[in-house]
Amino acid sequence: MHIGIAGNIGSGKTTLTRMLAQHYGWTPKFEAVTYNPYLEDYYKDIPRWSFNLEVYFLTQRLKDVMNISKSKEVIIQDRTIFEGVYVFVANNYAQGNLTKRDFDAYMDLFNVVMQSVKLPDLLIYLKCDIPHLVSQIQKRGRDYEQTMSLDYLRGLNERYEEFIAEYKGDVLTIDKGGLDFENNPADFASITDQIDARLYGLF
Repeated sequence: MHIGIAGNIGSGKTTLTRMLAQHYGWTPKFEAVTYNPYLEDYYKDIPRWSFNLEVYFLTQRLKDVMNISKSKEVIIQDRTIFEGVYVFVANNYAQGNLTKRDFDAYMDLFNVVMQSVKLPDLLIYLKCDIPHLVSQIQKRGRDYEQTMSLDYLRGLNERYEEFIAEYKGDVLTIDKGGLDFENNPADFASITDQIDARLYGLF
């Protein structure tokens, strides 16, 4: 089984992935942000490095999807290949960070990749407003994220809403709002109750 966690930068995807893996005994698959050779350059000059970064991410996510498809374990994944394309690449193109030539080349590659990719069995979407995202980004203090513009974050949020509205698979939307699932057991239990109902028919 493949569970995906979707959500904007700072929404709590990694934390929720870790907690759900621990709770259910699932195997976590985290996004390799630390080892991305383009990430720091990207946030310094997004138009220059967008194509390089997105092709790198697509390659890594395709490797992840192929490994997941071969696994007999339940895998919970921090961000899926679909968001990478329909949210981040779409946002960069809309904001002029990718040329039409680069965008078309990327989408040609993605469409070839899609022939061997299946949707997750369940996609969990962490919906967050911009002030919460900004607060979390500032709190975790990654230097390369501090120069991120509000317009960039807003664009991603808009693309996430569009992506979820058009998503063809099974999706569970969690409105982050005032939830503090990391520190409040009741908030975390409210999420696992919804997952149990969706996956196992438990009410």
